[in-house]
Amino acid sequence: MLLHGFSQTHRAFDGVIASLPGERYRPLAPDLPGHGPNPGGEPIGFASCVAGLAGLAPPTFALCGYSQGGRIALHLALAHPDRVSRLVLISTTAGIEDRGAREARRAADEALAGRIESEPLEDFVSRWRDQPLFAGEPPAVREAAVADQLRNTPSGLAMALRGLGTGTMEPVWGRLGELLIPVTVLAGEHDSRFLVLGRRLADELPDGRLEVVAGAGHGLLLEAPQAVAAALTGEP
Repeated sequence: MLLHGFSQTHRAFDGVIASLPGERYRPLAPDLPGHGPNPGGEPIGFASCVAGLAGLAPPTFALCGYSQGGRIALHLALAHPDRVSRLVLISTTAGIEDRGAREARRAADEALAGRIESEPLEDFVSRWRDQPLFAGEPPAVREAAVADQLRNTPSGLAMALRGLGTGTMEPVWGRLGELLIPVTVLAGEHDSRFLVLGRRLADELPDGRLEVVAGAGHGLLLEAPQAVAAALTGEP
């Protein structure tokens, strides 16, 4: 099961899926709640999201999540430890521990959600890609990322940000010791913030290890799909 990041769709995994041996793997890449051309109007939250994904998944499965999808993947694995056989976490975190910082992030996410609802989607996407987080991404990667983000709707993205944003998420750093499965943590060499978070994740997971993707930044699904596929298969 492959879980994309905020403002992406399942198409963000196209390159990863193309790099997987098709005869050995059956990828399941859903659009997360609030994402895609038909996001629906139901309230969004971590509990309902986890329940919906658990209903889609087979009895046992490997799980991979990128950014927001990685945070959701942690909640899903913690809710169903007997069903997740292994976990790949990409450019992600286990949440914001400080309550004040978390509330500040929730307020910032609410402000951003309101702005998304009030402006053309193209304006939000342009501003999102101009974040320092994506500085230096190759032009082809930016083009693919923009095309994918424009598959969404403003109302859906606003709902997803309010219901699944980092400010809304209950942090799970203190529960990482419950995950006894093998966990690979991926971070790009130039993604300094998530390199630090990735090292901490790998250190606090009982069977976690960090892999640093050379020459890459935050957007690993599009920048380095073969490296993501290799982490999924456990092959070099």
